[in-house]
Amino acid sequence: MTTLLLPVAGGGTRAYTPSAEPPPTAVGGPPLASRTVFSAAHVVADPFADVSPDGPAAVDWDATLAFRRHLWSHGLGVAEAMDTAQRGMGLDWAGAAELIRRSAAEAKAAGGRIACGVGTDQLTGPASLPEVRSAYEEQLALVDAAGAQPILMASRALAAAATSPDAYLETYGHLLRQAREPVILHWLGPMFDPALEGYWGAADLDAATETFLEVIAAHPDKVDGIKVSLLDADREIALRRRLPDGVRCYTGDDFNYPELIAGDDHGFSHALLGIFDPLGPLAAEAVRALDTGDVKRFRALLDPTVELSRHLFQAPTRYYKTGVVLLAWLAGHQTHFTMVGGLQSARSLPHLARAYELADGLGLFPDPALAAHRMRSLLTVHGVPQ
Repeated sequence: MTTLLLPVAGGGTRAYTPSAEPPPTAVGGPPLASRTVFSAAHVVADPFADVSPDGPAAVDWDATLAFRRHLWSHGLGVAEAMDTAQRGMGLDWAGAAELIRRSAAEAKAAGGRIACGVGTDQLTGPASLPEVRSAYEEQLALVDAAGAQPILMASRALAAAATSPDAYLETYGHLLRQAREPVILHWLGPMFDPALEGYWGAADLDAATETFLEVIAAHPDKVDGIKVSLLDADREIALRRRLPDGVRCYTGDDFNYPELIAGDDHGFSHALLGIFDPLGPLAAEAVRALDTGDVKRFRALLDPTVELSRHLFQAPTRYYKTGVVLLAWLAGHQTHFTMVGGLQSARSLPHLARAYELADGLGLFPDPALAAHRMRSLLTVHGVPQ
């Protein structure tokens, strides 16, 4: 296969020879047993829609749902309408509500597991605490009606309205009391969304952790688990050791997931990860190795993927979705590299080129020649001679 000239930070190019052989054909297998694993999934934009970046999202529903069937076919659950789906970054509440309804129906038809984000993003300006609670209730009712498991997401509106930890205790307590089934609580750090700085009523993470644990301790029967997205492995380990019996920790740490999922003598984390969008088949294979007790093979499969994940999620972390969608296009899961809100422009060309190189080296592309052809076309249209 001929080489590509990839741009590098600071100017210039370097030659890269893509993989010549496709990886072994990935197939499904038995249900994952030792860990509960969700992939947060991206949405596929409609490239033919005449929309502006700040207008309502135009979604290619067929391609979006096909990608979810791809994840389910490998035994992964889908975490729907989360930040990976550009929730609050191109996908508004109307679009998210439609996504939840369609994906939940598709999950029933396909026999796939699904959990859906519940937030307050229908609020578009300053809101009072009662308005925040009402917004959460509206979304919780929709997810319940769709038959999906709720994920109570961190709320920008709540972060803005709350003046003390008590506001969080009261708001979450009210929602948990009325939840029909145990929910997943999501603590999303400010590296993913700067508007969430000081969530749980304190900028100090130790103090915030105490409030978070107080919410869980008051309603352990209504909390299936917690998703922690703070990119701090030691903090996550300390937190999961303090959870009540029966409450799971779902790692959202896209920097340290292999060690957190593998666990230690005191326990382990399940997974709800955006990086498992591009890693789906490989992640499923790794967890099946863990199901047999083969921790060494699990780590051998997942450890090499951390460099790619850290690259995609480098600061500003919230733009990791751009790399995720690039890889979906290169892998053949969609026909274009267009994102809702025009977010395909959120990362530099050298960043995208490095993402391609790392993914190709991991064997993530079912058709390396297609991936190379598409990467070449992207480079050419951006003025990089080939």
